[in-house]
Amino acid sequence: MAIVKLKPHTLLIAPDYSGAHAGLLMKRFPKAQIFFSAQANLSIIELGKLRLARHLWSWLKGGGREVELMVPPNLATSSSAANAYGLVWSNLWLQQLSDPKIILAEFWRLLTEGGLLNFSYLGPDTGKELRALEPNMKARLGLKALPSAWDMHDIGDALIEQRFADPVMDMEYLDLQYESAQLMLHDAFALGLLAAPIDLQNWQEDKLLLPKKLTLELIYGHAWVVNKHLSKTQNQYAFISPDQIQAKRLKD
Repeated sequence: MAIVKLKPHTLLIAPDYSGAHAGLLMKRFPKAQIFFSAQANLSIIELGKLRLARHLWSWLKGGGREVELMVPPNLATSSSAANAYGLVWSNLWLQQLSDPKIILAEFWRLLTEGGLLNFSYLGPDTGKELRALEPNMKARLGLKALPSAWDMHDIGDALIEQRFADPVMDMEYLDLQYESAQLMLHDAFALGLLAAPIDLQNWQEDKLLLPKKLTLELIYGHAWVVNKHLSKTQNQYAFISPDQIQAKRLKD
């Protein structure tokens, strides 16, 4: 974000499960009012703890400036006003959505003219070592795929379709090495690759067949909102406002 010259008045972190990104973004954009979109399935108690933690952090690190929690927490059904945010920051969330296009459309609605969407997510090659196991082993593990199987080209095309401008996509692989298969499975569950936690205590020799490595496919991207009010689309047709049509005189 250091190269971004944008100075947003309002910033949405979507979502921010623990408030981990708030500190960096508050330091990077000290004049921005920051909103959070909490995880949709958090309980009322968890939301209260999250709100308290963020307010305390803001008071300690942000000079007493209050950080607000956006309600409702589910962006897909959000009543948040259109054109409300100059920057949307979304980290490691899109892979949890079966159709990321829906939330991209919501981000476009929420961003103001000239606003920026900055995001990262886990690509479909994440956990490919587990998918390479024998079918019976995968069944025993309760292996499951990430809800979204979209690679960076799919997301790039979706950004264009949702009228974002100048999308930039990048990808890298991170290899995680583990001392034991149990530690690997712990992370696999946390990443959403397993249906339930697994204890290998009674697996005997079967656990020797499990990898001690996990691949993470990290996809990064950003895109801008420009000329937001020049046109609109409906049923795959584009409608341009007459006052946006200008004649160009040709010189003799």
